[in-house]
Amino acid sequence: MTHPEAARCASRAVVSCPLRGQRSQAFQLNISRDEQRVLHALAQGGSMLPRKDPRGHIIGIECYNRDGWLMPQATLPIFRKLKRKSAIASRDGGPYRITRRGLELVRSELDNR
Repeated sequence: MTHPEAARCASRAVVSCPLRGQRSQAFQLNISRDEQRVLHALAQGGSMLPRKDPRGHIIGIECYNRDGWLMPQATLPIFRKLKRKSAIASRDGGPYRITRRGLELVRSELDNR
């Protein structure tokens, strides 16, 4: 980017840059370590099961990885953050799974299998 206007545009966190005509790389949201771990487990095939009270409100969350192990990093505040960021969703009353937006947010990690 040799054009000064293009450099100034790329440094801002904007959705689209008029000079480049595409999405800016600076639009990525920051995600905490625990959110990153939970999203990575969900991307590998895990699921989140909500615990509800008799009125139907979510009072707790259980996150299982693909091997069936319970993840203690998945807490109710992390669940609410991921849901607010549209990184997870439930279909037809089933468990919460990762969405395409969640796959965009998760950074790839090496799997030692």
